Amino acid sequence: MDTHSKDTLAKGREGAHTVFFIGKPGCGKGTQAKLLSQATGWAIISAGQQFRDIAALDTRVGRKIKSEIEAGFLAPHWFAMYLFQKALFALPDGASAIFDGFNRKLPEAELILESLSWLERPFLIFDIRISDEEVHRRLMGRRETEGRHDDAVVSERLKEYYAHTEAAVETFRRAGVLIDIQGEQPPEQVASDIRAALAHAPSQTHPA
Repeated sequence: MDTHSKDTLAKGREGAHTVFFIGKPGCGKGTQAKLLSQATGWAIISAGQQFRDIAALDTRVGRKIKSEIEAGFLAPHWFAMYLFQKALFALPDGASAIFDGFNRKLPEAELILESLSWLERPFLIFDIRISDEEVHRRLMGRRETEGRHDDAVVSERLKEYYAHTEAAVETFRRAGVLIDIQGEQPPEQVASDIRAALAHAPSQTHPA
């Protein structure tokens, strides 16, 4: 990280930062959340991890979530937003947070805009952009190394992206809170671009 970006982010810790990641499957949302957390100390709140934890439970809800994950479907928006609001409203005053995976459907995007506007809490959405071909390449490789069941249904996950997440991306874009990041470069360079964008953002962004 360059000195200017590091100094600006350090000053920014005095106020609350709220950052979201969005993008196609395999674009690196989780990786970038971890790298940003390491650079800033901000907490990560991951929808995907919470759903995977729920899927590991031998309960009716756990089994239902497990079957949908393995089929490549996105979780119901009301379930994702229950987890989001519970985490958001529990944040202490002045605490920063990195939200990963809570904004994948249009109703989720609308609720995020409405709830954070109500709280008067500025935020940014980073769209990590990669091609469909890169999605296939990455997820097939990740399936081999990590054994994620949802990575075995790449085409279904891309269908879910275009059916739901693309509309959420455009909603954030119209609200003026979206920043596009080129995701087909080394993770460290993607992370550097994200930190630079944060450092130059005017106290983050309020929805237009």
